[in-house]
Amino acid sequence: MSKHKVKGIDSAILHQAFIDSFKKLNPKILIKNPVIFVVEIGFFLTLLLTIHPAIFSEAETNLRVFNAIICFILFVTVLFANFAEAIAEGRGKAQADSLKKTRKNTVANLLKADGTTTQVDAGSLKKGDIVIVNTGELIPSDGVVIEGIASVDESAITGESAPVVKEAGGDFSSVTGGTRVVSDKIKVKISVSAGESFLDKMINLVEGAERKKTPNEIALNTVLVGLTLIFLVVIVTLFPMGLYVGVQLPLSTLIALLVCLIPTTIGGLLSAIGIAGMDRVNKFNVIAMSGKAVETCGDINTIILDKTGTITFGNRLASEFIPVEGVSKKDIIEYSVISSLKDLTPEGRSIVELGKKFECILDEKDYEKAEFLEFSAQTKTSGINLTDGRKVRKGSGSSIKKFVEEQNGTVPKDLDEIVDRVSRLGGTPLVLAVNNKVLGVIYLKDTVKPGLKERFDNIRKMGIKTIMCTGDNPLTAETIAREAGIDEFVAECTPEQKIEVIKREQAQGKLIAMTGDGTNDAPALAQADVGIAMNSGTTAAKEAANMVDLDSDPTKILEVVEIGKQLLITRGALTTFSIANDVAKYFAIIPAMFIVAIPQMEILNIMKLSSPVSAIVSALIFNAIIIPLLVPIALRGVSYKPMKIEIMLLKNLAIYGVGGILAPFVGIKLIDMIITPMLRALGM
Repeated sequence: MSKHKVKGIDSAILHQAFIDSFKKLNPKILIKNPVIFVVEIGFFLTLLLTIHPAIFSEAETNLRVFNAIICFILFVTVLFANFAEAIAEGRGKAQADSLKKTRKNTVANLLKADGTTTQVDAGSLKKGDIVIVNTGELIPSDGVVIEGIASVDESAITGESAPVVKEAGGDFSSVTGGTRVVSDKIKVKISVSAGESFLDKMINLVEGAERKKTPNEIALNTVLVGLTLIFLVVIVTLFPMGLYVGVQLPLSTLIALLVCLIPTTIGGLLSAIGIAGMDRVNKFNVIAMSGKAVETCGDINTIILDKTGTITFGNRLASEFIPVEGVSKKDIIEYSVISSLKDLTPEGRSIVELGKKFECILDEKDYEKAEFLEFSAQTKTSGINLTDGRKVRKGSGSSIKKFVEEQNGTVPKDLDEIVDRVSRLGGTPLVLAVNNKVLGVIYLKDTVKPGLKERFDNIRKMGIKTIMCTGDNPLTAETIAREAGIDEFVAECTPEQKIEVIKREQAQGKLIAMTGDGTNDAPALAQADVGIAMNSGTTAAKEAANMVDLDSDPTKILEVVEIGKQLLITRGALTTFSIANDVAKYFAIIPAMFIVAIPQMEILNIMKLSSPVSAIVSALIFNAIIIPLLVPIALRGVSYKPMKIEIMLLKNLAIYGVGGILAPFVGIKLIDMIITPMLRALGM
């Protein structure tokens, strides 16, 4: 999805996660995860039964070894669940530690009322303070440039090595704490209080321990608690039912059944999935103000995008050579390329590249002695004077007409019609002339970024509509929308109209995402369900949005939506797998509990497990080890291809639903085959 790579799990993270797994055994911490907390209670009860087996019933006296085995497996189950969450948190904490180094011991040059400066600790700065940042110094906190212009290295935050220019006024005045000024000097007004900078928010976000649960996660947690309570009631009623048929069920067996039937797998992975989802967003250099914003991305119905810089490059590049009547296309292509060989502007380079597509490839060395004329605001032309006296010029229609008339030439009758046609399409007509003869028009247009059409097709397959809002005229907007594969466009769009578009879509019950960077985008960003502001944009835009893209890449919204989708899909897939697991565990444990008193229940022992004890222990072991085996999927996310939600649901039900039923049958049977000799050696 992106050039950014998700960092793997190194040995340091694993070591710390192992230590944290034991720390999380504290009931005060574990009670936040009710399902695993129930498993821990089961562990303490079986531990008590192992130490004092007769405390519950005299029958338990002969089950000390069995109770000890159950106790150990339950302990490992809790440990594995803690380990899954600790690994996810560990990746975030490693990134947070790296970010903390960025802001550590930063000194600020605070400007006092008398015009002098004094050095203070960056942490003591208040909103409204003014600081001076010189070449080579770190910007102490988020703020706005109020005087000066400078190149700022933002690689510590964004990972991009190329410095960006920041200057007072306009949409590129916002600066981020922890970035470094690499040239010149700027005066910055601090815009946040201590602990509220984007760097602080990012650190708090990536530290999993401080992550708040999202609404969907809370809802799923409630469902899991409900299922746990239901199975708890079932297990409690099984004891008197057993007595009725003449079977006194050991407490450890009932606990084993409860642990196997409650959704321990998803209970152990739920936090890890959420933390990992946030972690993936951070790896894309996006600061989310809340987990809810990331999760909402997974439910987005409509994406609203600006045209310039998002869908198109923003530079007008050569698209077509249009000769006037009586001129061959070959001539206009050749002279267009000649006039642009030494033109280093984006337009000039694009003319040379377009010429190559028509097999017009010229050697710049052949024109070394020619006189190149750069574009002049006075003449509105650029060009080249060749050594044989030919003068090649390109520029606006009026300026080239004047040039030709000065050479005693005539203007072709169809020139104005071509210029008007290109202008109506929203393009820039660059007229080309050689001496006193007009050859035609170079059609410059804002070019759609490569690969966007395919990405919008993928977005459409997910059931998401795209709307382009642009200030261009309807004809230009329609052309760009058609080329990019946009579903809908709004031409000559004002900031007020953007809000109207968002409200219109929201009135239909849809969730909206949009990007923006200017002050005029702030109201729309605030109105949208997910607003992504560019880090290079204004403070107003960043404060209105609930996400900030540190790379200032407007197309990042497409990737963030995909991450949100992946987060929800991963949670749904593993929940399906976990619940499906319970079906197989039922066939392992229930027959084992009653087969002595009710021989007919042998028919349910479809796995042909060797003994009741082996069946219970095998099911418990599988229940424990499946959690760490699924950790890589929880961290990486379920891979998926954009498709309609109905197809995606059926696909995941087929893979994780059916897989969740089949995997325990295979796994429990294999474990049974391995542990049976060991249990027999113990006299069980």
